[in-house]
Amino acid sequence: MNGPAPFTPDPEAHRSVLGRRLTAATEILALAGGVLMLAVAMLVTMSVLMRWLVGDGISGDFELVQIATALGAFAFLPFCQARRGNVIVDTFTSNLPRRATLLLDAMWDLLYASIIAVLSWRLVLGARDAFASQTTSMVLGVPQGYAIDACAIMGVFLALIAAVTAARLLKSGR
Repeated sequence: MNGPAPFTPDPEAHRSVLGRRLTAATEILALAGGVLMLAVAMLVTMSVLMRWLVGDGISGDFELVQIATALGAFAFLPFCQARRGNVIVDTFTSNLPRRATLLLDAMWDLLYASIIAVLSWRLVLGARDAFASQTTSMVLGVPQGYAIDACAIMGVFLALIAAVTAARLLKSGR
């Protein structure tokens, strides 16, 4: 590969108390998302087996899959961002000096943090509306506001992590 090596997280960043706590929080959240996805896989497997064996699956299984998948996706994103695991397209920047690449990556992380912050704000408003109108899923009647709120909270955490990764990039680019 021509150009600078891909950015790897600053090993010093995890030595600070805040760095260790944020890293641990992203790991715990991702593990919880993984457990949730395993539960969804078991739910779907059981529902399909029941449809095959007795002709009727688990009622509302699609609603639970929908809610759990949204929660799982939001649970994985901070872990991915903290490890710079998002897709990076460096077609045009691979030949730039390392400092310029780090500055561009930091800029994109800050933009990502901003977009996620706006999305989280809108999710909070959506959750408020879901609670006010008592919106529930169609089959099981699961209140939607709690899942939307949880996604908003994880979105705020993702925005924080993206801002931290941007700061790390800027610090390492000096």
